[in-house]
Amino acid sequence: MKNTELELLKPIDNAIVAASKDIKVLTRLSWPAKVKRTFLDDWQRGNPRLPQVEYNISDDLKASAESLRKAKQELSVFDHPLASYLHKTADSYQTLCHLLESAGSQDMLEPSRELYGAPGDLLADGRFNNLQAAHHFLESSDQFSRATHLHESAYCLPAETIKQDLESRLTEVFPKGLLSVVTDPNLVSKAAAGATRIRLRDATCFTEYDLEQLLQHEIFIHSLTALNGQAQQNASCFGLGAPRTTGAQEGLATFSELVTGSIDIDRLERIALRTIAIDQALNGADFIQVFKFFLERGQPEDECFNSTMRIFRGAPVTGGAAFTKDGVYLHGLMQVHTFFSWAMSHQKLDLCRYFLAGRMTISDAIELEPLFNDGTLKQPRYLPPWMAKTSGLAGYLAFSVFADKLSIQGIAADHNFQRFEV
Repeated sequence: MKNTELELLKPIDNAIVAASKDIKVLTRLSWPAKVKRTFLDDWQRGNPRLPQVEYNISDDLKASAESLRKAKQELSVFDHPLASYLHKTADSYQTLCHLLESAGSQDMLEPSRELYGAPGDLLADGRFNNLQAAHHFLESSDQFSRATHLHESAYCLPAETIKQDLESRLTEVFPKGLLSVVTDPNLVSKAAAGATRIRLRDATCFTEYDLEQLLQHEIFIHSLTALNGQAQQNASCFGLGAPRTTGAQEGLATFSELVTGSIDIDRLERIALRTIAIDQALNGADFIQVFKFFLERGQPEDECFNSTMRIFRGAPVTGGAAFTKDGVYLHGLMQVHTFFSWAMSHQKLDLCRYFLAGRMTISDAIELEPLFNDGTLKQPRYLPPWMAKTSGLAGYLAFSVFADKLSIQGIAADHNFQRFEV
């Protein structure tokens, strides 16, 4: 890209970054802690009532939305991949403004679907959708439990212990002191990662699997891609967590768990349950019905509330709509796995590295390839250990690509598996 074009795009890029600062989706949709206490108290008394939640809907996003509209208009005259990236980023933040302005009403559903998809969306091959994949993983989890009758040892690692362990592992990738780990009693999810700070929910039990998942998912992907994005001198938007990149980010982070052996069947079950619960809410289930669904799956009441709250953030608790963000984990995992497998088959693993150079979608990594090749965009400064050791990743993908072609039915016939059929 010519320097003159970069100079023209830079102020638009800066304007998008400035406009995005006040568009904090989870902050604006968060529920007060007293809502949880009240609901669980009522539940334990045998008199459950729908949570009462009010959202602070104000006009303060109108200025941001107008800045984003202006940026899109200015970008429309350019015919370059970077301009397209910026335009799509601005558009997704504008859509998020619409969602936040509609919080608490059915009108939030359309922008939520646009940003995060829905359980019925098809996966890469066009034969299966997210909901079918969720039921598959849930069935696999049930089969594992029935077949093994094994349960992980009941132990609890406190947040402070996890904090110390994570801090000792950060230097595997990052310079000492670049990132900090803190505990937060008000966090809805078990953990959340920004560019330089990782938050852990205090007063929560963690396991060894949690430790590895947090390291690979939150730190070595979310924090890493944010830092790599901030290093992009010609486009600051790569350091943003733009809503349109959420699916790719969560898919990449979950893929990171998979390729490092950090994911377990319980984690896959939790991801699948969220997708199914979103579908239930979209089909009319209210907060209490979805809460009961999680409870029937064996989750503690406290976690059932947190899981249900994630789905009803910004949505009416009476059902018919949902905050569909939690569906992106499963959909994103399948898409990213397919992308990496395709890249391996076509000798294009360099695209996978570009994918880590900031917050972007799979399509972005492909469309922006010329800009990485000519130096307009920087190669990623930091890489997760599994990507830095490309030969190990290649071995995993080579096996995965070929194994996907094998027929389970054919192998079963060769080895007389039929005698195990019921």
